[in-house]
Amino acid sequence: MSDKRQDYISWDEYFMGVAQLSAMRSKDPNTQVGACIVSQDNKILSMGYNGFPIGCSDDEFPWSREGEELERKYVYTVHSELNAILNYRGGSLEGAKLYVTLFPCNECAKAIIQAGIRELIYDDNKYADTVSVIASRRMLESAGVVLKRYRRSGRKIQLEL
Repeated sequence: MSDKRQDYISWDEYFMGVAQLSAMRSKDPNTQVGACIVSQDNKILSMGYNGFPIGCSDDEFPWSREGEELERKYVYTVHSELNAILNYRGGSLEGAKLYVTLFPCNECAKAIIQAGIRELIYDDNKYADTVSVIASRRMLESAGVVLKRYRRSGRKIQLEL
């Protein structure tokens, strides 16, 4: 048997790659997050990244993580997962999979569950010990959403844009 290298990427590599590429659209200077929602038969249904709502200027609203509450990004930003859910115009997301570059917060977990998404594949979980992510995991598991950590293949893909 030859040890021939696979010439094509796996579905997980493909969809996580789309989520990573989507994250690059975010103008957040600290945390760029992307999401890709996929049907049960591996068709992309929607994508999203973290940013401000449509009509709210990236130049007028704050990107800061510190200062007075109304001067911080947190009260204005729409997370990538929620953006992907809200961007979908095709009807139900029942049974879909969500690829996301960062494990979702508790608010996004609620939307994921309510949308009927059944599987979550996440890359990073750097906030695993926060109350928001602990609550998120608890709700997702209780609702029967399958959680899967993305396993990086180590493959490097270069895009010339």
